[in-house]
Amino acid sequence: MPNHSAVIGDRLELEIDGMAHEGQGVGRWQGVAVFISGALPGERVLARVRRVAKRHLEADLLGVERPSPERRRPACILADRCGSCSLQHASAEAQANYKQDLVAQALRRIGSLDVAVDPIWSATGELGYRNRALIPLERTPEGVLRAGYYRRGSHKLVNLTRCPVLDPRIDRLIAPIKDDLEASGWPVDVNLTGEGGLRHLALRVGQHTGEVLITLVSSHGVLPGLSELAQAWQQRWPDVVGVCLNLQPRATNTVMGAHTETISGRPWLKERFAGQELLIGADTFFQVNTLQAERLVPLLKEAFAPLQQRTLVDAFCGVGTFSLPLAAAGAEVFGLESHAGSVEQARANAARNQLRRALFEQTDVAAVLASRLQAADGLLVDPPRKGLSPEATAAILEARPKQLAYISCNPATLARDLGLLCETNTYRVLRVQPVDFFPQTSHVETVALLERV
Repeated sequence: MPNHSAVIGDRLELEIDGMAHEGQGVGRWQGVAVFISGALPGERVLARVRRVAKRHLEADLLGVERPSPERRRPACILADRCGSCSLQHASAEAQANYKQDLVAQALRRIGSLDVAVDPIWSATGELGYRNRALIPLERTPEGVLRAGYYRRGSHKLVNLTRCPVLDPRIDRLIAPIKDDLEASGWPVDVNLTGEGGLRHLALRVGQHTGEVLITLVSSHGVLPGLSELAQAWQQRWPDVVGVCLNLQPRATNTVMGAHTETISGRPWLKERFAGQELLIGADTFFQVNTLQAERLVPLLKEAFAPLQQRTLVDAFCGVGTFSLPLAAAGAEVFGLESHAGSVEQARANAARNQLRRALFEQTDVAAVLASRLQAADGLLVDPPRKGLSPEATAAILEARPKQLAYISCNPATLARDLGLLCETNTYRVLRVQPVDFFPQTSHVETVALLERV
């Protein structure tokens, strides 16, 4: 039996005294936590129960009876419906404090680590910072094409024609591309519940170069007139350097499939990053906030100094985002990455920048990490959101590189992994630096620097 008497639909009036890890305000009712999207600490709110669990409730915000001084008007008119930006209603200072505390609490509660957390590096631009968009597509029963992000905790799409956190050079393309896709008559089936068709619209821009890639993600390539439309887009928008088709026939949450075709132009854009010129493809990983990612490079250079005498392993290296600036500063860097397309582009990026001391290998990172670390002085890891696998953590503890830098987009898995690396007194944490890559959202990037004890 639940520890409370609440049922779905109940109206609750309560004080908000905290924030959850996904940006919801947290209050208490009959001794259980109530999670309310859009509420801020210090507020008294009215909410309606949406979901009932044994030890907590989830509720929708109906009204704010006593607002926080940190509350502000969101920049996006869809902020209360779209699930992508959960903190637009909070001031920049409130967002910074929340993310700072999120990292500190995770390290303490999950990692059992008593370490100081440096003041967060806030972004210089709160809006227009994202260099990539992956937008689900659907058609209504009447055949009208819709594009947008999902409501929080649902698969209900919120239709949009613009998104303020996107770089304006790709944001402006959403509405006209939607019109063209609707006129095409092509099938749209994002969840593969029918015969398949278009699933996502992917847009990417080089923030320093202005080059744009348009990619359609579809379950199949039966899209009559696609080549002509792609060429028309390139003629219409001179900054569009390529139009691609990515095939994702599998019913999975992974947006992009393994095969990408170039329909018009080229399958990559140029970007300048920390003094290097990078080629970035339609389906390869690159940090979504270029300017904030560049701020990490001096920190990494300092962590591994003197670079002229260092051999480094960059695990989960992607297209060489951090490998190349470190190699340019004098280190010998071996990048490890499982994604074949990323490794191909990393090698091309090294050749393009004449960096012979940057070498890349497509491999199962965890499986080879221990052996590749035998001759290395330091290790940089930038794993996916799920963090390091048990095999990767074991490999680090076996090889024990002297210096370790860990870049994370998930404070919870970062704290877990740092706790494992430090619990046997193998490593100690020197510095934890949060960096806001994702203003208006509950996400935060963190760099942790460690040294072998």
